[in-house]
Order: sequence, then C-alpha cells, then structure tokens
Amino acid sequence: MNTDKNAKSSSSTRRSFIKKSGTVAAAAAATGFIKTPVYGQSQAPSANVQGANERILVGHIGVGGQGGRHVRLTQKNRVANNVQSVAVCDVSTFRIDMHKDIVKKDGQNANVKGYKDYRDLLEKEKDIDAIFVGTVDHWHTKCSIAALEAGKHVYCEKPMTRYLGEAFEIYDAVKKTGKKFQVGAQGGSDLKWHEAARLIKAGEIGKPVMLQGSYMRNNPKGEWNYDIKTWATAEDIDWKKWIAPIHNKIPFNADHYFRWRKYQPYCGGLLGDLMPHKLHPYMLATGNPEFPKRVACVGSIPCNTDRNTPNTPPRDVPEITQLIAEFPSGIIMHISSSSVNEVGSQELIRGQEASLEMAGNSVRLTPTRPFADEIDEYTSKNFDHETVDAHHADWYTSIRTGKEPNCNIDLAIRVQTVISMAEMSERMNVMCLFDEKSRKITDGTGREIVMTYGTLPKS
Repeated sequence: MNTDKNAKSSSSTRRSFIKKSGTVAAAAAATGFIKTPVYGQSQAPSANVQGANERILVGHIGVGGQGGRHVRLTQKNRVANNVQSVAVCDVSTFRIDMHKDIVKKDGQNANVKGYKDYRDLLEKEKDIDAIFVGTVDHWHTKCSIAALEAGKHVYCEKPMTRYLGEAFEIYDAVKKTGKKFQVGAQGGSDLKWHEAARLIKAGEIGKPVMLQGSYMRNNPKGEWNYDIKTWATAEDIDWKKWIAPIHNKIPFNADHYFRWRKYQPYCGGLLGDLMPHKLHPYMLATGNPEFPKRVACVGSIPCNTDRNTPNTPPRDVPEITQLIAEFPSGIIMHISSSSVNEVGSQELIRGQEASLEMAGNSVRLTPTRPFADEIDEYTSKNFDHETVDAHHADWYTSIRTGKEPNCNIDLAIRVQTVISMAEMSERMNVMCLFDEKSRKITDGTGREIVMTYGTLPKS
C-alpha cells in the first residue's frame, strides 16, 4: 500500500473530483462542448441567422439513402428545432419528387423547390441558411465548398470526403468562411464520449496510452447490396453528373448507383461507411484530438458474400478491415470493422493509471493494479443512446450560438486523415506517415505517396 502522505492527499483530491463533478454540466465545462440545445431561450445569433429564435431555412443536396433520411428527420423535428426545408436537389427526378412530397405533407411547405444541379439551388435559394450534403462520397467536397462559399452552414455526411486532399480543401473553406461544419457521425453527440473526455482531461486515468473499438455487422447477402429500384433508369438519373468526378467513367450502371459503397472508385467501404462512427467519438474522447503520426491497415474478403446476391459483381472493398494508428502523444488506436461477423471487441480507453470502459450508455473507470490504492472505481450515469436527431440539434445550436459542433472541422480533418491513410495503407501495401505542417503522406522510405482521382486503377 502507498503510505506517502502526499500521495494520499492527491488520491483524496482525485476521488473528490470524480464524485463531485461527474455531471453533464461539468462535462460541458471541461470539454468546451455544449451538448443539449434549449429551445426558446435567449441565444446569440450566428452570422446568417438573425436571432436565436429565428427559423433556420434548410436545403438538401443529395436525397438518396442517408440524404433522404435527413429530409425526413428535418421534417419530423421541424417544430422542436424551428427549421424548415425549402429545397431539395438530386441527380434523380424520382428522388426529387419523392422528397418534395415529404416536405409538402400536411401543408408543411407547399412551395418546396426541386433541383437537379446543386449550383442552381445555391444560386436561386438565397435565403437558405444551412445545407445538408447527403450525396455519394465523391461529391462531398464540391457541394460542401460551394455551399460554404455561398454563405451556408454545412452538415456533411460521413466520411468527410473521398480523398484527403479534398478534406483539406473543405478545411480551408470552413476556416475562411467561418461557417459551422458538422460531419454526420452521430456518435460525436453521444454524451458518454464527452464524459470520457472530461475524465481524461482531468488526468483521472493518467496518461492515455491505447484506444480500441469496433463496428461489426454480418450480412450473408453482402453488405450494401441494396435493392435496385425499377425507377432507376438512364432517363431518370443524370448519370454523367453523378459520375463526373470519377477518373474511370463507365456507362450508366444501376448496380453501381445503388451499391456504390462496394466499389473503390466511389468509397473506401468499411473505412468510409462504418469506421467514422468509431473514429469520431474515440478521437473526441481523448480530449485533445491529434493528427496521426503513422497508420497501417489490412483488409480481406474471406467470405465472398456477393455470391449470395444475384446479378451483382464482387466487391472491391474488404469484408474485414483493421487499422492501427499512432499519434504524436504516444497514443495507439486500434479499430476493427467487419461485414461478416457481428461480434465486436471491448470498447476501451486505456491509461497508465486507469482504464475507461464504454459500457453500454455509461462510462466505467477502473484503476490499474499499481494505482488501485489511489483511485476509486467510478461509473457514470446512463446517457441517452446516440441519435441522428441529437446530432442535428447540436448543429442547429452551433448555428444559433456560435459554439463549435461536436463533430466540427478540427475533429473531422483529423479523423479523415486517419481514414485516408488507412485506405492508402491497405490498397498500396505500405505503412503511411503524416507530416502535419506539409500535409504530405510518405512511406517508410520518405517517398511521398498520393491517392486521389486517377492515381490508382480503380479511382
């Protein structure tokens, strides 16, 4: 047992801190995040919302899949959030009409407009305050930057971009315009991760050393093999516009249109779809998100699940992916993802003196054996489960108050750097090293490596 008086005094102080400040209010003060908007109370206005109680006018660019979900949730919560959808944009006429009808339902907005070109929406809908970008990954950058430069706040679906160079283009645009940018990884608005950040920033686990987590599924028919709808024809869809940024263009292909997450020209697969849901909260929880120092990643296709869905080609992207990242502070992060086994790993943040288990909706602090006499075990309250609704509300609060969103641009650019380096490592069979000042990625020999449109056969 440690009998040093100073050690006992320090131990008492630490125990008192955990027990007395384990509240959401303390978490907000410690991390700098405001978690829950309070509607109807006085708040400072943002640049293009004239008052805290003014309605936020919203436009939607890309309304298939997640983009369509944002339309539905915007309408469901329009009264609580005091928002109104006024325009939708998509390369599909069918999807435009369907989501215009959703907005018009019950007389919500009979004058909602529909556009096939996002530039027309931004040019003609001057009163819009904020834009949801729910397009395919390879359109995130062009649509986000255009919206920012048009004076709009942006909520962009994850991943932030297709390639890393584009991510820094968005980063620079956000910094230049001062608009509020939120990445759609709703785990960032799950309060247990903010509680973890509070504990870590207060030194309650000692020096953080390791993070581990996973996002696992098991789809016997192949993840992302969504149904191909009969309305999806070359006449309905502006295919040239949809595929425009891609280097290796192909004729209209309904399989690629609906199942694009399987194919490398459009997406990094698990790295782009599922891993952002772990990377954003874990890096937020460190209390001081960093750019990675080096990243390695491996992936495989052990089950060939696409064989079980007729008339679809085999996927380019792995069915299993594991990445490991090292950060300048010395933290090592290991994240796994799978579409062929749903059993996940323990969600854990290890420190030298204690560990944090993300146990369901709470955070459990357990001291390591050498520090058991100094640190008490602690379990937080149960927080609400993560929801897209709460993540929307956090963004709207940011627009109204000027606070930074939970998945803001500074967190997003660091997460995207990990994602992009992991994809480069897996596809190029290299360890990737990052230099924050130059924004360059090199391999172990110091040779610069780049991945963007046209640099690889499938891009």
